[in-house]
Amino acid sequence: MTRLLGLTSVLALCAGGAMADMNFNRVASFATPANMAAGEDLSRESSAEIITATDDGMTLVYSDSPLGVIGVIDISDPANPAPKGNIALDGEPTAVSALGNTVFVGINTSESFTNPSGHLLHIDLATGQAVADCDIGGQPDSTAVAPDGSFVTVAVENERDEDAGDGRVGQMPPGHVAIVPLVEGRMNCEGLIKVDLTGLAEIAPDDPEPEFVDVSPTGEIAVTLQENNHIVVMNAAGEVLSHFNAGAVTLDGVDTREDGRIAFTETLQDVVREPDALQWIDGDHFVVANEGDMDGGSRGFTVFRKDGTVVYDSGLSFEHAVAEIGHYPEGRSDAKGVEPEGMEVATFGGVPMMFLLSERGSVVGVYDMTDPANPVLAQILPSGISPEGAVAIPSRNLVAVANEVDLGEDGLARAHVTVYEYQNAPASYPHLTSAGLKEDGRPVGWVANSGMVADEDGFVWFVNDSYLGQQPSIFKVDVSQTLARIVDVIRITRDGMPAQKLDLEGITLDGDGGFWVASEGRTDQLTPHAIFRIGADGAIEEEIAFPTALLAVETRFGAEGITRVGDTLWIAIQREWGDDPANHAKLVSYNIESAEWGAVHYPKAEPATGWVGLSEIVAHGDWVYVVERDNQVGDAAVTKMIYRIPAAEMVAAPLGGTLPVVTKEAVRDLIPDLRSTGGYVLDKVEGLAIMEDGTIWVSTDNDGVDDHSGETLFFAITPENM
Repeated sequence: MTRLLGLTSVLALCAGGAMADMNFNRVASFATPANMAAGEDLSRESSAEIITATDDGMTLVYSDSPLGVIGVIDISDPANPAPKGNIALDGEPTAVSALGNTVFVGINTSESFTNPSGHLLHIDLATGQAVADCDIGGQPDSTAVAPDGSFVTVAVENERDEDAGDGRVGQMPPGHVAIVPLVEGRMNCEGLIKVDLTGLAEIAPDDPEPEFVDVSPTGEIAVTLQENNHIVVMNAAGEVLSHFNAGAVTLDGVDTREDGRIAFTETLQDVVREPDALQWIDGDHFVVANEGDMDGGSRGFTVFRKDGTVVYDSGLSFEHAVAEIGHYPEGRSDAKGVEPEGMEVATFGGVPMMFLLSERGSVVGVYDMTDPANPVLAQILPSGISPEGAVAIPSRNLVAVANEVDLGEDGLARAHVTVYEYQNAPASYPHLTSAGLKEDGRPVGWVANSGMVADEDGFVWFVNDSYLGQQPSIFKVDVSQTLARIVDVIRITRDGMPAQKLDLEGITLDGDGGFWVASEGRTDQLTPHAIFRIGADGAIEEEIAFPTALLAVETRFGAEGITRVGDTLWIAIQREWGDDPANHAKLVSYNIESAEWGAVHYPKAEPATGWVGLSEIVAHGDWVYVVERDNQVGDAAVTKMIYRIPAAEMVAAPLGGTLPVVTKEAVRDLIPDLRSTGGYVLDKVEGLAIMEDGTIWVSTDNDGVDDHSGETLFFAITPENM
């Protein structure tokens, strides 16, 4: 059987025990192109941004700005969402809020930043037709319906032009809040109230830019003014009850540099929160996601009383927790880090919970909010790329998240809606954590797992690839725990300094307490095709460049794995080089004692789409195992396989001549394993390690959370199921 790690996540042990036996698990991922009509160009960009659900919890509705539509999904069977198509609009949908079987859609029709316009459209989902339409006097950004159904409110941002005036507020015209009364569920446009928010904020008081709006259980409205770093509370009549500056914090333990390394060593003074999403927890408290914009973003969340009193600030705890499960976006270190943006608050099993969306980390943090002054992180859930909006359906134990990024033009992941169910079951994600491991007293983040190897003590070791080019490392994993845990990290050095120009794709043991690693190499980027011997302390002890006979036929797709058989190292070359037959890759040998090079040919599958290559090689017993994969994701994925080659056939011939072709035997189709957590099939299966008892460990590379969901699947396959 397959054993998935993370079966009882340590994150799921929250205070009070309410969630100790219950966990959220992803049960489905719905790609937005599925809602396109027959004959449409499925390669067109689409997106799922803000999401809502009908009152019966059977239908999801999301805004799709690129297509100018709202998408509708049937979730009567939440594990098998069914498309109900798109409804075309006359502008850009920016927000959706449901009431009964109808939905209010904020639509931006602005001609320019200086001449904004928009309206609130009320649509009957049974017919797809408009029920009512109100001009709201500007560009909408967020909508919310009062819990008692008495009104709908809109944050009318009238956003600034980021290319004008150094991208600063103020820029006219100012935004406002619109409140539209509802009479028997229909909008009364004549009764619309326009709430003027000018003169309240300390920052650009003449240009308030409302960002996000929510309505409390008692009917009070709270709205964030993100660029103004301000929050306003009003009643249904539009009377301001309180308003206050969202404040600033000092952050100690931040990675502030986009430099190819994860290092939480810096301090940022007086970072303004600049909150985006806001949700009421109860009638007295609300929580904001401090995404940031012009001047800050404190990378977490804050709980306020409605009078402006801060009762809790998360500081960097959320960002560090995200880093510990491999989702830290190092490329955003100099900006806003994991960038909490959206959120949802709802009660499940009597426990008030917050679902905090990390736009750049592509995860959902689940917090127990029983005590607003002491939120407890219960789980971190995987999502699609860049979660933007969320909706909870407690009556059905469901949560749905809209993920906005669509990489269809690049042949990668499409925008998705993910569905989670609150279950009496173990947490199925994360699979790997560095929680508890410190380096100079700071958390240790990791991304971009590549080659792996197992040792005789039952530990698994892996290297990271060139995504962290300034921090090549070897990580030690204790797989005896239910949630696999990184317990040590060895930084690779050259002459006492962090080694550079390495693209580590393979690792094996040297038999003397150290390691051999393989660097993929790209001559055009001055990264060598080479193998390196690494001491137990991480120091490079020996560098062996590929021979001239290999480099003469080089392509960029080089070494993707390394293993050792006695005195011989075997290196898997990912794809065909210049002298290889079609659909054949080299397995290159290097004898440590004689320094002789050789190779055999490995027959790869012919790709259905894109390309197929090798991404790992491991010797075990009488066999040599390889991972063969295509570069496709989701439903386009065909080849994600483990094969094995008889060790007796691994007899190298000299380079430059005719090479023997080895035979292969299928061991495992990994596509069902890659679907096991309810997400789409990831493309990069890159790590393989085999324990002495024959258990195979498999890992995926998350590309450093760059145009990737950031998920790392790390799981075991027992010998009886190979």
